[in-house]
Amino acid sequence: MTSARAFAFAILLSLPGCALRPMYAGGASGPVATSLGQVAVAPIPGRGGWLVRNALVDRLGGEHRSSTHRLEVELDDDISSFGIRGDRSVTRERRTLRARYRLVEVATGQVVLDATAGSDAGIDVVSSPYATVAAEQTALERLATMIADQMVGRLALYATNRPIAR
Repeated sequence: MTSARAFAFAILLSLPGCALRPMYAGGASGPVATSLGQVAVAPIPGRGGWLVRNALVDRLGGEHRSSTHRLEVELDDDISSFGIRGDRSVTRERRTLRARYRLVEVATGQVVLDATAGSDAGIDVVSSPYATVAAEQTALERLATMIADQMVGRLALYATNRPIAR
C-alpha cells in the first residue's frame, strides 16, 4: 500500500468518530425536511415579494393548511446607477435585494428567529430601454431565488439545532 493510500485509509477510518452529519439526512422524511414542511410563508408585497414567496414555498415543500410556524418577510429592493459617462448617461446599474425575515411560532406569536439575507446584481444599461427593463427583471428573478436559498439554508440550520415540527 502506498503512503498516499494509507493516509487516505486512515482518514476514512477516523471519519465515523467526527461529529459531522448530513443536514438533510433522511431525505423528505428526515427531521430537517419535516421541520421545514411546518413553515408557512406569509404574503410578501410587490413583484419581488411574489417571486421570493414562490421560491420559498417551493423549497419548503409547498403550501400547508396547518403549520406550526410562519415566516414573515420584509423586502427592500433598490436599483442604483453608477458608471456615468461624460454625457451624464448611465452605463451600469446595481440591483440590491435585502430581506429581513422572522420565524414566528403560530401558537404563541413568539419570534424564534430574526435574521437577514441579501444579494445584489450588476446590470448593463444599453441603448434599448426594453432590454434594460428586461435585464432588471431578470436580475430580480435571480436575486429572489438567491435570497430564498439563503433563508431556507438558515432555517434548515435552525431546524437542526431546534426542530420546528412537533
